Amino acid sequence: MTRVAGIDCGTNSIRLLVADVHPETGELVELDRRMTIVRLGQGVDRTGRLAPEALERTFAACREYAAVIEELGAERVRFVATSASRDAENRQDFVDGVVAILGVEPEVITGDQEAAFSFAGATGELSGTETYLVVDIGGGSTEFVTGNRQVEAARSVDIGCVRLTERHVRHDPPTAEEAEAIRADVRAALDLAAETVPITGADTLVGLAGSVTTVAAIALGLPEYDSEKVHHSRVSRAQVDEVVARLLASTHDERAAIPVVHPGRVDVIVAGALVLQEIVERVGAAEVVVSEHDILDGIALSVA
Repeated sequence: MTRVAGIDCGTNSIRLLVADVHPETGELVELDRRMTIVRLGQGVDRTGRLAPEALERTFAACREYAAVIEELGAERVRFVATSASRDAENRQDFVDGVVAILGVEPEVITGDQEAAFSFAGATGELSGTETYLVVDIGGGSTEFVTGNRQVEAARSVDIGCVRLTERHVRHDPPTAEEAEAIRADVRAALDLAAETVPITGADTLVGLAGSVTTVAAIALGLPEYDSEKVHHSRVSRAQVDEVVARLLASTHDERAAIPVVHPGRVDVIVAGALVLQEIVERVGAAEVVVSEHDILDGIALSVA
């Protein structure tokens, strides 16, 4: 077994996984998994630059993660950065800060690479007899990837809960016009994704990341967030519709009072839920299988 650390830095959150991985079988034994909302992508859609305060929030989380990695004795570390740092003019400031804290250079990966990592992490525990459409709804982008044990097609498009909230939402709750503007962007992005990925032909729709897991936890009526209950839960199309309707009618304070909604997602969960709803409708899926294992697991496996 090899002890590895994978870090995934996205538009909304930064996450760490330290695990022992068998390099031949791919067996993964999780030692520490944590997430911090840093909103690295704050304003990037508008300015094209990473904000100083967003960088400092991210570096503070990196310092915490560096201590965990040292304590657990990870032999190898891989740091992957996704949508926000792909889009930013000043991404070198981000790279330099991460290297100074963790001693490794963040890899600003392409959307296709992101999709491949997500697919590997999400499907590793599934049966392998079906064709999967894996959808990873992030803060700045959403990845669509289909295949069985291997990726057959992938596409990343620039729709995410942070990007769409900053672009369209000016009221609380969002107005019907704002919600429709989000839906229109998602539909256009789905048209783009469908040029590369057969999004209606898979046996099973698998949903990843915070927007999906939060919708699932709300649908399940959990009194507090429980990753074991969320992982591999099945959320029906009707349940997704019910959660979206509830969120669209809720104020910021009412969303914050839902016990499974992380404080860092309160302002962006409506957009994230709308993205999921539009995907489920376009795919024609009766349900979405929710996975807690995602790009982080794929990164850890790639290190080993």
